[in-house]
Amino acid sequence: MYKYERIIYWSKDDNAFIVEVPELPGCMADGATAQEALANAEIIIQEWIEVTKERGLEVPEPKGKLMYA
Repeated sequence: MYKYERIIYWSKDDNAFIVEVPELPGCMADGATAQEALANAEIIIQEWIEVTKERGLEVPEPKGKLMYA
């Protein structure tokens, strides 16, 4: 499990739970249940990191929580 903060919420428009990973721009996942959305987020985080490294970009270190939350 990655140590990046995750924000999970219900989206009425999508009719799904959404997980956002604020420290990784654009990194989001969804699922029919909160558990499914979190499991999907783990896969998306891994893929986000892989693509970022392939492009020669720096992967941010996890901070654990937002400063303003």
